[in-house]
Amino acid sequence: MKLLEAEHLSRTYRIGSVEVRALRDVSFSVHSGEFVAIMGPSGSGKSTLMHLLGFLDHPDGGVLRLMGEDASRLSEEQCAFLRNRVIGFVFQQFNLMPRSTALENVCLPLLYSDDRKNDLERSGEMLTKVGLADRTGHRPNELSGGQQQRVAIARALVTRPLMILADEPTGNLDSKSGREIMGILKDLHAQGMTVVLVTHAEEVAREAERIVRMHDGRIISDEKRPDFRKSPALIHELEDRGFLRKKKYNYKEFLEHFRQAKRVVLGNKLRSFLSMLGVLIGVACVITMLALGRGAGESIKEDLARMGSNLLTVRPGSVKVRGAVLEAGAATRLRLEDARAIAEVPSVRRVGPQVMGSGQIVFGDKNWSTRVMGVTPEYAGMRNQEPVTGRFFTEEENQGRQRVVLIGRTVRDALFGNDEPIGETIKINRVNFQVIGTLMPLGSSAFRDQDDVVVIPLMTAMRRLTGKDFLDQIDVEITELGEMPAAQEAIENLLIRRHRLTPDHYDSFNIRNFADIQAAMASTTRTFSILLGSVAAISLIVGGIGIMNIMLVSVKERTREIGLRKALGATPRDIMIQFLVEAVLITFLGGLAGIFLAGAVSWLIATLARWKMIITVGSLFLAFAFSAGVGILFGLWPAKQAAGLDPIRALRYE
Repeated sequence: MKLLEAEHLSRTYRIGSVEVRALRDVSFSVHSGEFVAIMGPSGSGKSTLMHLLGFLDHPDGGVLRLMGEDASRLSEEQCAFLRNRVIGFVFQQFNLMPRSTALENVCLPLLYSDDRKNDLERSGEMLTKVGLADRTGHRPNELSGGQQQRVAIARALVTRPLMILADEPTGNLDSKSGREIMGILKDLHAQGMTVVLVTHAEEVAREAERIVRMHDGRIISDEKRPDFRKSPALIHELEDRGFLRKKKYNYKEFLEHFRQAKRVVLGNKLRSFLSMLGVLIGVACVITMLALGRGAGESIKEDLARMGSNLLTVRPGSVKVRGAVLEAGAATRLRLEDARAIAEVPSVRRVGPQVMGSGQIVFGDKNWSTRVMGVTPEYAGMRNQEPVTGRFFTEEENQGRQRVVLIGRTVRDALFGNDEPIGETIKINRVNFQVIGTLMPLGSSAFRDQDDVVVIPLMTAMRRLTGKDFLDQIDVEITELGEMPAAQEAIENLLIRRHRLTPDHYDSFNIRNFADIQAAMASTTRTFSILLGSVAAISLIVGGIGIMNIMLVSVKERTREIGLRKALGATPRDIMIQFLVEAVLITFLGGLAGIFLAGAVSWLIATLARWKMIITVGSLFLAFAFSAGVGILFGLWPAKQAAGLDPIRALRYE
């Protein structure tokens, strides 16, 4: 039975502008069970013929038949299937994976095979068959040349192919190792295996049943040895080994690609670290920047919450008279009657009038200059300023103009240090006041220290301390947030009527809406977060470009490996998946390291700079998904470059 049949094959290579005709009208056939040796000097075309017979290359002209079926113009995937299940290759250079053991090298073709059942057992059996049962865990650099060639033969046999193609199998071996390898090939032939070997040595060719001699791309003789003892050929069904079947993919193959990728990453630690460094920094930046933005937003919310919720603040404005700007309140004074009238507006819950001034505080031999605020008891609830220690004053104390005071933390530290101030008497502008409480600390804002303040009853401030008969500010608390616009408009109309203001004097007072301020700050925080996230994303993209560059270098470095994998049955899809898995694995590890780095950096910023940092699960997921996307995106081009390599050129690449 004719296993392979070539009719008028021709193959021309182009080297620059020069055409090299490697094969010229070659007709040739191989019968099942034959042992054929192809001989000829260098450049005679024998290796080109073997590459065509092994579906590593395509002819320019002529027909190549496999078991009677035309196989001249198969797809790359169909050729890969034949190289994996029909043809077994034995190379002169052995072409073993340097970082894999003998057993793993033999298993390699099974990665691209549909039949992966008991792959380790089958690989071990093949190594035992070639006499290397005790070398399964050894790497190529721990084996002699003859042992490496035996591993290559075991690898060629593990998928149970129809035919062995051996390219100068003894060319790099000493005479003893060469005889051992030829003995293995003869034993395989005796068992019915079809063997085709390329050689330039007469003593090797004489071991074959048939000798084909080539010169200048042509077959010049085809001789059979009449005394050669033939062996019964192995009979295979075309339906079982047919090249029209499509390869099946499953999760086991992906797991094997992952193991291969892990081996590559661990085998090139420095290159892998440099690859993931950009992703590591990018992910850390994304998470840290988002944590910083979210922390800033939460801090703003907390500050606004301390100032009070659902608040409107009414203040006197300033107007121009003959081109001159008068001081705030010069045109319109807010009075207690205005506060009482505002309290009658629907949806108003509470009103807190205030007067402000400055004062010199004296206690013993210590003194301090600070702000003085005159407020009503409603101030504590409206501004979230319930005292930390002591109590707030009552309405009776306010109406009775009692000289009681609550002090902020800064004033307490300046006058009392670590001593308890409650019950002590201090002087404010030479007027004695009894300390009844300490205010909740608010911290510093962009403009002033919010804890550098003392609070006294409103009527005491107006009648005993400042001498003011007008208000500096009125706080208005609205029952519900949704009613604030209507309440603000009602208060504006009320003040316009009460002070009989004309349109050109409407700006003599203004109303600040804390909800609007909060919304504006939230919008600013979002913009800030987006800006920081965009900067971090750019760094992640730069890291992705670094991965792409290093992966392209890796493709160049591993060109021969890619050629070997294709010769053993890997399809372009297999190669692409392998490199994509490597890229994603690198970005995955870089993303994990980036998360830990972001956590450490955020902790340092929160500890040393005392900025609030909030890392959320969403930001972790976003950064991690982004890093995986970067791995796929920037690993795709190198993967396509690797998948598109020609197996012959890749195997010959130096």
